[in-house]
Amino acid sequence: MSSEEPLRPLDANEEAFLRALGRVILALPRLVDADMVREAGLPLSEYTALRHLSETPEKMLRMSELACACDLSLSGMTRVVMRLEKQGWVERVKSPEDGRGWNAVLTGAGLARLERAWPAHLASVRRHVMDHLSGQDLTQLTATLERVTADHPVRS
Repeated sequence: MSSEEPLRPLDANEEAFLRALGRVILALPRLVDADMVREAGLPLSEYTALRHLSETPEKMLRMSELACACDLSLSGMTRVVMRLEKQGWVERVKSPEDGRGWNAVLTGAGLARLERAWPAHLASVRRHVMDHLSGQDLTQLTATLERVTADHPVRS
């Protein structure tokens, strides 16, 4: 913002929108996580890690890439992957590229676990988000939200 442009306070509609968006950003992961634990026995953090691994051609990501994709610190991602590893859903292997890094690799059992949990995730997201957007132009809404972070891309 240049020093020539005066600050313009938010109007009532802008303020209401910003507050509602903040509540959604905070509440939605908690709501979906509670549903996932109750209905599928799998926390959202673990489901998300399995999902990201399943979306790669090799079913594998560097731990740092997986942490970024899941919006977790590397140490937080390490704890999630260790829990998944104990279940036999993920394996950690040394990176063949540099030998220092670690890759998380989705196992067949992990893919099967993800597939069993998917209906609970879908039902939760429909209940908490999509059912409230009936009649909205989702293409336009998606484009608008993507513009908010266009200069600061986040891997999904």
